[in-house]
Amino acid sequence: MTKTKLTSDLKKSLLTFLKKNKNPDLLSSYLFFIEKKFKLEPVLFPKEKMIYESLNKLIEKLEKDQKLWREMEIKIQFGQQSVNEHTKKIYICPYTGKVFGDNTHPNPQDAIYDWVSKCPENNEVSGGLKAKRFLVSEDPEVIKNYFTKRKEPVTKVVFSSAITGKLFNSKEAVITDFKEHHVKPMTLQEVQNQNRFQIEENFLGFIQEHVSEEKITEFVEELSSDEDFEPFLQKWLG
Repeated sequence: MTKTKLTSDLKKSLLTFLKKNKNPDLLSSYLFFIEKKFKLEPVLFPKEKMIYESLNKLIEKLEKDQKLWREMEIKIQFGQQSVNEHTKKIYICPYTGKVFGDNTHPNPQDAIYDWVSKCPENNEVSGGLKAKRFLVSEDPEVIKNYFTKRKEPVTKVVFSSAITGKLFNSKEAVITDFKEHHVKPMTLQEVQNQNRFQIEENFLGFIQEHVSEEKITEFVEELSSDEDFEPFLQKWLG
């Protein structure tokens, strides 16, 4: 039988966990050990109701499936736009580049709805009426593009979030926003104890392989050779 190797760093982390938590049970302790040993950092992606092994694994999958960001072009009108250094959010007409700032118009969302519904360059139709599609950005780097008074309209490549549709100046900015607002970190114990969300196939296979009676027995045998764990083993094994 292959022994579950307990390194000095793992031992220190495990003892800290055991002493910090009141009456930790064997399974919870083993799950903590596995999480630290394999450097697992599970995350929940609420939109898909799916749990992944790590944030990096999730991002890799979404980028591969083209479900994280999309490259697109926006128009920036000539002249001075109603945007300044205090603007935090802008609403953009995708047909002309007309923009409304959250601090330069009393009701920018109503204004952009009204603008695109009457825009002569809007040829999109929905239900017999002009579509009221517009773009939104809270990225300061995107907003800066509208500070300059331009002599002629220009186009600029930006990136839209596939989750929210908001515009960002770079792919990195989309990913940063995704990390901060669209995932929830979890512990392996929380993953094991829940039944509301699915577990990604490869991660589920890993859990099934490593969370077994045989593996937990190996874990107990390894701890039994270290007297520091004796008080905890006595509680677990009676």
